[in-house]
Formats: sequence, structure tokens, C-alpha cells
Amino acid sequence: MTRFSDRVERISISGIREVFEAAGEDAINLGLGQPDFPTPEHAGHAAVEAIEAGDTDGYTSNKGTRGLREAIADRHAADQGVDVAPDDVIATAGGSEALHLAIEAHVDAGEEVIIPDPGFVAYDALTKLAGGEPVPVPLREDLTIDPAAVEEAITPDTAAFVVNSPGNPTGTVSPEADVREFARIAREHDVLCISDEVYAPFVFDGEHRSPMEFEREHVVVVDACSKRYSMTGWRLGWVTGATDRIERMLRVHQYVQACASAPAQYAAEAALTGPQGVVDEMRAAYERRRDLVLEGLADAGLECPTPQGAFYAMPRVPEGFVEECIDRGVIVVPGEAFGEHGAGHARISYAAGEAELEEAMGIIAEAAEAVR
Repeated sequence: MTRFSDRVERISISGIREVFEAAGEDAINLGLGQPDFPTPEHAGHAAVEAIEAGDTDGYTSNKGTRGLREAIADRHAADQGVDVAPDDVIATAGGSEALHLAIEAHVDAGEEVIIPDPGFVAYDALTKLAGGEPVPVPLREDLTIDPAAVEEAITPDTAAFVVNSPGNPTGTVSPEADVREFARIAREHDVLCISDEVYAPFVFDGEHRSPMEFEREHVVVVDACSKRYSMTGWRLGWVTGATDRIERMLRVHQYVQACASAPAQYAAEAALTGPQGVVDEMRAAYERRRDLVLEGLADAGLECPTPQGAFYAMPRVPEGFVEECIDRGVIVVPGEAFGEHGAGHARISYAAGEAELEEAMGIIAEAAEAVR
């Protein structure tokens, strides 16, 4: 009789998708974690040129083209001041595959992975698919990840912990002191720190800092073009870390993926090496939208820690709020979709136009009043 693996039976379809399916076609979608900007023209043109030249007809190197990996290394040097060897980079099918490689290559059955709660839904699911045990750690009141809580959760069975700054679903940014602590914890406890940095370009208050600035052997960084260049559909991310870790992750990658999409690799190289003004424009737009959303939430009487980056806000909301918003035509995601400690919150994505956001905030105020 056909049966299913215990690993797959431990996970379910994301609660975010369930919300989308419950909404009407004309709803204002503030649940989608996807930029609403076009991919930079020069990136698309680079892919077309590579296709027309026949450069994308075959497999690339398992790690990705040399040009792309050099561009990724140069981007880390420019953004974090860290020297990354191109050979210590694997181009992946989006940031999601990069996370999968990091967890699959480092976590044995029964080993623990400490994850933020609330946190990105894939951390829990990918840990379970690897046969590991997710250990959710609640965030601080301001929704930042507490290094002390991470360190306290470490046991002899801990293989790794995940940090995410700027954060999804919270929009919070870890201060430098905390990032230094994450690096120290990984080093002193001999566990892996998986740093999810896909929203790194979008910081409004303070600055993005990476644990790999302070520790290299025990840190693996996951990043992608998806948010940075509004290239979610291109599925191009990467993972970087120490040489021995890259070699193990490559063993997984070569069997599950072989290589990232060749056209996407050429597009990503052009995006990384070309004009970066589009990133600055998106950052400025998201900051304006952040302020608009915060004002609307305050007018609605909803308390919300100030998001310092990404394009999410996570206000505290009354019971029945999410359902009321959906019934009124605004999609928001219940906080519990991101973990047990997300209960009592909702995630709002402001990757939407300002006119849509203004309309949505009025409806949100009405929904909040209706359920009080």
C-alpha cells in the first residue's frame, strides 16, 4: 500500500496560502511578500541576450557561472566589507533552495534547529523535512531576535540556529551588538548560524549588519535577487560560507537542482553589476509606505513596533481582526501562520501602491472597530 514519508506528513501547506484562497478576486492583497516593482530592464535584457547567443542551452557549473559568483562576491565586499571567494558561493533556485541546502547539509535526524517565533514559515518546514526538530524561540516585545534566548535554547543536540534581519514577518532589524552576539554564540558553542539576509538592502533606520562580518567558520549566509531586484519569479538566490560547508551543500545541490536556471543567472549577474539606483528607489518607496501604514495603524488604535526594514508590519490585533479584514476585502496574514508566538498579531505587507495602502488602511480601521 502506498504511504507517505513521516517527514512530509509533519508539514502542511503554508497558512499564508490558505489566506489567499479564502479571499475574493478583487481583494486588496497585503499578504504577499513580493515586490510590486518590475525587474530592472538591463537584467531582463541580459537574459535575452544570453538566450539568443545560445549561452543558456546547457547546464552551467553546479555552483553557477563564474561571472555570477564573482558578482555576488563583489556585492558582499561592497555591502558588508567582507571578502568572499567566488568558489565559496553556490547559485541556487531562489533563497528557498539556499535555506534548504544549509539545513539539509548540517542537520541530522533528531538534531535541533533554533528558529525565531514568529519567523519565516520555511524555517520550521525545512527543518522537519531534514528530519530535524525545530525549536521555536519567542521574540522580544519589540519583535527582534534575542541572542540571550537563542543561547539559552542551545542543547547538546543543537545543530544550528537561524537569524533573519531585516525580518519576515516582523520588519525588525537586529542591532550590531546583537549580530556580534550571534557570531560569538555560533563560535563558542560550535553550532552553525544560518543568517537569512534576503531583505538586507531595505533598511530604513540604522544599518544592516551580518554575522559573517564577525565570524566566518560558523556562519552561512543566505541571500537572493528576489527582493533586492524584484526578481521573485526568476528564482535566483545564493548561499555562501566556509569552503568545507560549501562543499557539503554542493553535494545536496547537485542532486536536487544540478544548477540554477541559466537565463536567471545571466539576469542576476547584470542586476548585481549594473546600476543600483533601482534598489535605492525601492527602499525609499518602502519607507514612505511604512510611514503611511504606521500612521494608519495608529489611527485605527492598533499598536505596532516600528518596522526598521523589509516591507512588513506586524501589529497587535484583536481577536477576529484577520477574518474581518478578509471579509471586507483586505488580505492580511494571521500572526500564528508564522509560529505559536505570532498569535495576537497580523502581518501586513506594504509591497503595494500607496493608493491601495491608503484605501486598505481605512478598511483596516473599520475592521478593528468592528471586532472590539
